[in-house]
Amino acid sequence: MLDQDQCPKANVKHHLAIMRITFYGAAREVTGSCYLVEAATGASGKPRFLVDCGMFQGGRESYRKNLAALGFGVRQLDFVILTHAHLDHSGLLPRLTALGYHGPIYVTPATADLLQVMLLDSAHIQEKEAEWENRHFHGRHSRRGWERAPLYTVVQAQACLRQLQTIDYAVEFSPHAAIRCRFRDAGHILGSAILEIGLEEQERTRVKTRKLVFSGDLGQPGRPVLRDPEIVREADVLLIESTYGNRLHKSLAATEDELVEAFEATLLRKGGNVIMPAFSVGRTQEVLFVLTDLVRRGRLPPLEIYVDSPMAVSATELTMRHRDLLDDETRALITWQRQHPERPRIHYVRDVEASMALNQIRGGAVIISASGMCDAGRIKYHLQHNLSRRECSVLITGFQAAGTLGRRLVEGARSVRLFGEEVAVRADIYTIGGLSAHADRDALVSWLRNFTKPPQHCFVVHGEADTAATFASTLRESLHWQKVVVPQYEESFDIT
Repeated sequence: MLDQDQCPKANVKHHLAIMRITFYGAAREVTGSCYLVEAATGASGKPRFLVDCGMFQGGRESYRKNLAALGFGVRQLDFVILTHAHLDHSGLLPRLTALGYHGPIYVTPATADLLQVMLLDSAHIQEKEAEWENRHFHGRHSRRGWERAPLYTVVQAQACLRQLQTIDYAVEFSPHAAIRCRFRDAGHILGSAILEIGLEEQERTRVKTRKLVFSGDLGQPGRPVLRDPEIVREADVLLIESTYGNRLHKSLAATEDELVEAFEATLLRKGGNVIMPAFSVGRTQEVLFVLTDLVRRGRLPPLEIYVDSPMAVSATELTMRHRDLLDDETRALITWQRQHPERPRIHYVRDVEASMALNQIRGGAVIISASGMCDAGRIKYHLQHNLSRRECSVLITGFQAAGTLGRRLVEGARSVRLFGEEVAVRADIYTIGGLSAHADRDALVSWLRNFTKPPQHCFVVHGEADTAATFASTLRESLHWQKVVVPQYEESFDIT
């Protein structure tokens, strides 16, 4: 059954549940991906496992939500599988370990490399933010007897990383006697995967396999850097993301025109700086590719680009180490750029002093910095120094979750609060939607059309409530899929 409202009571009596799926995140919201699967069948025991373990991001409530997450008996998990390294899919793994889970975490090799950087960086941020808040509000907190603790520490993140087990794309692995799994390339970020799971069940005298598919985050086909998402043709149970399930991205050509206009207006006509908040993993590398290609083709002059994020620098280095995962066009552009290092000049900034020095540059700089939603990291300092300057521009290049600073800028805020001070927004704000690493509505539907028959159960996840609902309606109308559900947070479904 899907739920008690959608399945007659008579059927409940005659059909045994073979598994239960509970949605502990990315249910009618975009962040916090976390799905608990509990199998209730098989002679080899009843496996209990987690797909993704993401951090909630955006808004003042995210810390409390992360603190309250994972309240489902983590010590009883048999294994964890991760679709990719973005923190909204991986960011609570160290907390999972700290709460007592010490089993294997299955990932692709590139994801493992990225997690070595991202989880340690996240833990460092957790420690520093807790330290800053406790110091800044020490008097107020001490009267209440309250002190903020980090979600997890660097030591706990290091312990979590030792649990990673790497599996290549297309290689079948068996984390449990009754389960067979395989990663497929999702084309979203380096190492991102679509997860296929075969769950064996005993049906009278024979063994039958039910297929679960977790789309993870699917990339937009035809975009630079990574290969297109691999095709999947069947599933009994499907979890499909819907981040952009209610809209279409601009074409790459239109996106390039928009970038050229923004850069010419800012750098040439007004003489200011271009500030680009960008996710360290995936978006930064794609932005570098597009800007380099525009310079190569003469559409932009040679640029001075500063990548100001230690994690983005590391992720870019890792991207070069995994060139086999890149598309042919990107590999050719990398060769050209190495032959023409001044077109553009790309400066990789790691240390704090060099980052602070960027804020003395009054014009001509392109600063790419994290976080992509403007809620943490060095980008906040660059916004503090450039938002109030009319000659500057801020180019938003990715999805901005509700409650984030980036979302407020996109929605036209006249002023924003940074480090306790109100900063007027006088810079031009551009939203460059065509660079999204997520498939848009048509790309998602096109990927789903490859299924030879409708899944028995389809769950629409990883989308804001209205977006997910709209996309679910699209699947019912365009594909004629009937069993399409938008789950709620902590909602469980028994699959019969």
